[in-house]
Parts: sequence; C-alpha cells; structure tokens
Amino acid sequence: MSGALSGLKILDFTALYPGPLATQWLADNGADVLRVEAPDRPDLLRWMPPLDAGDGAGGEGKGAAWRAVNRNKRSIALNLKAPAAREVVRRLVAQYDIVVEQFRPGVLDRLGVGFAALQQLQPGLIWCAISSYGQTGPWRDRPGHDIDFLATAGVAHHTGRPGHGPTPNAALQGDFGGGTFGAVAGILAAVVHRQRTGEGQFVDVSMADGALWMNLLSVSAALAAGHDAGPATEPLNGGGVYDYYATADGRYLAMGALEPKFWSLFCAAVGAPELELEPASAPAEIAALKAKVAAILAQHPLAHWQAVFADIDCCVEPVLTATEAVRHPQFAARGMIVTVPDEHGGLHRQVASPVQFSATPAVYARTAVETGHDTDAVLAAAGFDAPAIAALRDAGAIS
Repeated sequence: MSGALSGLKILDFTALYPGPLATQWLADNGADVLRVEAPDRPDLLRWMPPLDAGDGAGGEGKGAAWRAVNRNKRSIALNLKAPAAREVVRRLVAQYDIVVEQFRPGVLDRLGVGFAALQQLQPGLIWCAISSYGQTGPWRDRPGHDIDFLATAGVAHHTGRPGHGPTPNAALQGDFGGGTFGAVAGILAAVVHRQRTGEGQFVDVSMADGALWMNLLSVSAALAAGHDAGPATEPLNGGGVYDYYATADGRYLAMGALEPKFWSLFCAAVGAPELELEPASAPAEIAALKAKVAAILAQHPLAHWQAVFADIDCCVEPVLTATEAVRHPQFAARGMIVTVPDEHGGLHRQVASPVQFSATPAVYARTAVETGHDTDAVLAAAGFDAPAIAALRDAGAIS
C-alpha cells in the first residue's frame, strides 16, 4: 500500500477499540500493520452486535466495528504462552520495529518480550503502550473503561443536567481522544525523533491522562481560580443558551450561536429580534432567556427548522441519528463513507480516515481478516521455512 506512512512496520498487540483504531489510522495511511492475536482469546469486539451481513464467501456476520477498526491489517496467530511463539516475536521485531500494545503494565516484560528485552535486539525500537492509567503511579495496575477515565479526570462532573447526574457518552472521549490519538501522535513523534537520531523510545499513553488533557478548559479554571464546573454551570455545558432544544416532534436542535453576530442572525430567523436585547448574565436571566428560546423552537417540527436554518450561518444544526449522519451531503462530499472489500470480495460500508492528504490519500484495501489469516506468509517472509513453520504449529506456538 502507498501512503504517507509507507515504510513503517508495526506489530499490533491491541484489542477492542483504542489501540485498533490507532493502528487502523496508521494502516489506512500506508503503514504495514501486523496484528498479533491469541488463537484462543478472540477479540470481544468481533462478536459485539450489531453483526454485519458476513463476508463475500457466505461466512457468518462479524461485529461491524471490529471489521472496520481492523481493516488494512494482516493477522498472525501467536500463543505467547509458548516459548517458541516468543521467539517468533523476537525474530519479527527485526522487521517490525514499532510495537503497539494494550496490556496491563509489565505483562509482556514477564513473558520476556517487553520493551527492555526487545530493544536489545532492535535499538531503534519504538514501543507504544496504551493503558488505563499509565506505566507509573499508584494506579498503574488498575483496570478502567472510558467512563472511569472521564470520571477520574473531572470530565463527568460537569456533564448532564442538575439533579440528574452525569451522562454516559458512547463516543468514548477518553478511549479515543486519550488512547487512540494519543498513540498516533506519540508514535509519529517518536518516528521523527528516530529519523533524526537513530534512537527508539518508549511511548507511555494513559487514557486517563488524555481525558485530563482534553478537560483543559475546566482544569485550567480549577488550577487558576479553584473553580469547579458543575452540570449546566458553564457557557459550553448548558449554562447558557448554547444547548440542545426540543422541537415539536421530539427531535432536537443544537444551538451554538455564541458570538453576537450568530445570536443576532438566530433571533431574526426565529422571528424574535427582541431576544437579542434580553439580559443574560445572572443565572435567573439566562434561565428565562433559555425558556423563551425553548418555547419558540418547540412550536415546529425539526424539518421546519432545518428549512429555516439551511441558508443561515448561525451555528444551529439538527441533532442527527447515525443513520442520518452517514447520509449527510457534507460527509458524502468529503468521502467520509467508503466501501471496503473483504478477502472474499464482499463489500462493507465503513467510516473513512478523518485526515485527508492531498498527495498521499488513504487507501482502503481490505477489511479485517480472520485470526491467523497471514501467519504462514508472514513467517515465510521472516525466514522460517516450511518445516520450521510446521514445528511451530506442532508446538502450539501458532495456529
């Protein structure tokens, strides 16, 4: 595959979402990504509903997200509990000199294939470890999920509505913002450093750290003034007119008219220019203004307001379902939904890479493949002959 990252060769030990999405982005843009999968522990995302219609050969459906986040990658099935499989890893790292893993800290070290051991074989090794709370600190071994990272980083405290508590968000800010893009940025920064110095390094990505960093607006207020945001207390979390408002048919509009010019256009569009002069500094004044906005927008269904705001640039947009979003003409024009073949010729619609390059566009060559699909080919390329591959299979190191 051609692409901006052609020449990068990555061993991917990750599963579920954050790590696989990071290596998907790298693979979409030309990196050679080899998934190292345990033959007896399938990725749970593979069976997470909804399942798709199956591959082009009539095979059973797989988790649609699994098939998407693991596209453009090859797969080797290695049982790392077997000493011979660990020897395979040592051999592969001579070629695949970037490792991405998502184990708890120290797991691969205990197996003898951690960063310290492999760096002795490959001094330029870049090792990216994605974990819940990082490789150091009292919580280094603590498990967690996105909801925990957002809670620990203070994000959840200012979500939701007063009296109702925080609201879970399936967009997984901590996992994706902290884990996925933290890993992508860290790996590419380490690659630049290696190109300049020849040195590899360990990249420690904590999803909780990433969540804290993304909460910069609120954390900065806490550090500078001891101010803790709560639900609907700030201009950007429902404490002002910037909010979601119900329409007559139970749908919602996102009202982002923060700046005076946008607010003026909004007031004129809804036929209430007097709102532009409403005081809105004290909490009671803000609440009164929001109630008037809500009453106006509740008079008509979403389609009416979509027509009203279609040609008015005031940052008011409909809240779309995912099905509606993928049909949006803007995403269509940007090519954000692509059709990707599987290894049997079946076709699957998936979300494209979110970064577009003028000279090296992303390539969508193949969806996720079954565990071990490329084992023999990868081993042969690494110098294992047929008897050696058979011996590895007999020893339970590969499948």
